[in-house]
Amino acid sequence: MLNTWFQSIVVSDTTSTFSLGTFLICMLVSLVLGVAIAGIHMYRNTYTQGFVMTLALMPAIVQIVIMLVNGNLGTGVAVMGAFSLVRFRSVPGTAREIMSIFLAMAVGLATGMGYLGIAVVFVIIMGMVNAVFTILQFGKSSQTLRELRITIPESLDYTTVFDEILDHYLKHWELASVKTTNMGSLFKLQYVITMKDPAEEKKFMDELRCRNGNLEILCGRVQTIREEL
Repeated sequence: MLNTWFQSIVVSDTTSTFSLGTFLICMLVSLVLGVAIAGIHMYRNTYTQGFVMTLALMPAIVQIVIMLVNGNLGTGVAVMGAFSLVRFRSVPGTAREIMSIFLAMAVGLATGMGYLGIAVVFVIIMGMVNAVFTILQFGKSSQTLRELRITIPESLDYTTVFDEILDHYLKHWELASVKTTNMGSLFKLQYVITMKDPAEEKKFMDELRCRNGNLEILCGRVQTIREEL
């Protein structure tokens, strides 16, 4: 009985046709699992409405493509070329977004081939594992990286001027970039840092202000570029 539940419901169909009932069942399962995948992605995560809607509909889209190809080599090559064009017109996403896309595509492949039971079990297992990893904060770094930007006059030697202060307050620091501004009269330094004690950030900033002549200083989270898929 269990093995039967994991068999494909389109095995008995020919390579060129499939019944309306089979199509509707696969479509319904794909949509339900798509909504489940969207819910998995939204769990304790930042997201956009457009991306969540895409995740919800993607399994059904992949499913109909697989059912239409259904062993036709020429159609399969044409579909592969179409998906390649879509890929090169897409912007990169985060690791979790890419994982959700692959999950939706895998479920669409399974439902398109008729393996509805495997698709359901796969989504349940992946959802449970994702929830456990999120709750346990699996892979989260114990150190919080921060970005420090300091503006200094051109008369200061930026290679060593802040070393004493940085060594005193920071567990780790690295000069990421140097940029000239204001017709070359100022330097803008960008550091990636980790504070020893976040409570001493005010003292740290005050000492930097005394050293750079009270010019602009910015300290915040490391900026990441996020674009909607």
